[in-house]
Amino acid sequence: MQVPTAVREQLANHSQEHLLYGWDTLPDADQQVLLDQIAEVDFDLMRQLFALRSDKHAAKESAATRADRAEPPSPLVRLPDSPEDRRRWQTADQAGTELLQQGKVACILVAGGQGARLGFDPPKGMFPIGPVSERTLFDWLCGQVAARANRAGAEIPYLIMTSEATDADTKRYFRERDFLGLDADQVYFFRQRSLPAVDDKHPRLLLDRPGRLSTSPDGHGGMLHALHTSGLLEQMADQGIEHFYYHQVDNPTAIVCDPAFLGLHLQYNADVTTKVVAKAFPKEKMGVVTSIDGCCEITEYSDLSDAQMAATLPDGTLKLWAGNTAIHVFRLGFLQSLVDRRIELPFHVAHKPVPFLNAQGQRIEPGPTENTAHKFEQFIFDVLPDAAVALVVEGDRAREFNPVKNKDGNDSPETCRSALLRIHREWLTATGADVHEAARVEISPGFALDAEEVARKIPAGEKFTGNVVL
Repeated sequence: MQVPTAVREQLANHSQEHLLYGWDTLPDADQQVLLDQIAEVDFDLMRQLFALRSDKHAAKESAATRADRAEPPSPLVRLPDSPEDRRRWQTADQAGTELLQQGKVACILVAGGQGARLGFDPPKGMFPIGPVSERTLFDWLCGQVAARANRAGAEIPYLIMTSEATDADTKRYFRERDFLGLDADQVYFFRQRSLPAVDDKHPRLLLDRPGRLSTSPDGHGGMLHALHTSGLLEQMADQGIEHFYYHQVDNPTAIVCDPAFLGLHLQYNADVTTKVVAKAFPKEKMGVVTSIDGCCEITEYSDLSDAQMAATLPDGTLKLWAGNTAIHVFRLGFLQSLVDRRIELPFHVAHKPVPFLNAQGQRIEPGPTENTAHKFEQFIFDVLPDAAVALVVEGDRAREFNPVKNKDGNDSPETCRSALLRIHREWLTATGADVHEAARVEISPGFALDAEEVARKIPAGEKFTGNVVL
C-alpha cells in the first residue's frame, strides 16, 4: 500500500514525517492502523499543546500562588450530627428518590483505565474485588445500578466511558456476561479520545513501534468531548434525563445514585455537586475541594506546600480538609451549555517515562524515573469554576471511599476488600445477627444496598460462622 499523498503532505506540513518510519516493511493491516491513527490526530490541537508545555513551569508557579488564597468550600453540606441535620438529609433522600422514580437520572462510569498499577493487564473494571465471591469491579457497580433501578421502579441508563485501550475488552466482557444483570439497551458505551505522547524536548509525536503511535487517553475530563461527539448528551436529553451521577470504576463502595446526594443537588439547584471526604492526614495525596476568590475548584495536592497542607482553622481543624472522591452529579443542561458555548476544558501536562522509537529505529525503554515524554489530560472537575452553583457535600469516608489504586498498602485490593467485609458486618450486626469474628460475609448489591434492606431480609439472631455470599 502506498502512503496517500494527502497524508504525506499533512505530515510534512507539521514536521511529523518520521511517523512513517518502516512503512514499507509493515503488513497491510498495520499500515491501515497507522493511517487510522494519523487521521484521528488533531494537529492544530497538538500545536496548541506544544505551546502549552513551554508555559508549564509558569503555570505551576501560578497554581502554587493561587493555593495561598484557598479556603474551605462553600456552599457546603456536612454530614448530619443533629436531629435537624438528619431531618434535612431525610428530606433530601426523598427528593432524590423521587428524581430516580421519575427516570430523570443517568449514571456515568469512567472506565478508561487499565490495572497496570495493580499488576493487572485487562481493563481495571475486570479486576476481582469481591472478598468472598471475587466478583469484579464492573460486576459490583452494575449490580448497584440494577438494584437502584429496581428499587426506583425506573430505568437508569448506564453510560460507560472506555478508552482505546479498554474499549474492545470491556464491550466483550459485558456481552459475554449478559451485561451483568442490566438490560443491553440500558448500557451505552462511549469512547474517550486518545492523544499522542510528545517528545519532552521537541515538538515531535512519538512512535511506540513502527506503525503505531504512542497514545494515551485524554483524562476523565475527556468525558465532555466524548459525550458530545457520541451524541449521548442529546440522546439522554431526548429520553428525559436531567442529571448525571458520575463515578469512577475503582471505588466499589461508592453509593451509586445516592438518593440523598441527588436530593441535595436538586434542592440547591446546583449545576455540579461534588462529594468530599475528610482527608486522613494533612499530606495525604489527594486533591482538595476549595473556594478561591469565591469560586469552587479542586486544588491538586502537588500544588500545595507542606505549610498549606498543614494549615488549620481557629478551632484547630484542618483548613483544606475536603478530599476529592471523584463522585459528582452534573446537571445535563449545564454540560450542554458548556458544549454550546464551546468551552474547552484546560489541558494539563504530565511528564512521564514513555517507551518510544528513536530516530535510528531503536525502541527505548526508559526507567521508572526517566521522564521522556509529555502527555496531556483534561480533568472533569475543571468545569467547577463555570458552575453558577457548585455544591459540596460531605460523605462518610469509611463507608463510601475505599478505592483500588495501588497493588499494596493504602487504597489497595486488600484495604478495599476489608472495607467491604467491615461494612457488611456492620449491616448485619445492626439487625441483631450473630456474626462470628472469623466469618467473612459478603452482601451483593442485588441482595441489599444498605443496612435497612438487610434488616428486612435477615431475622434478628441469625448466625453466620463461615464464608458466605448473600
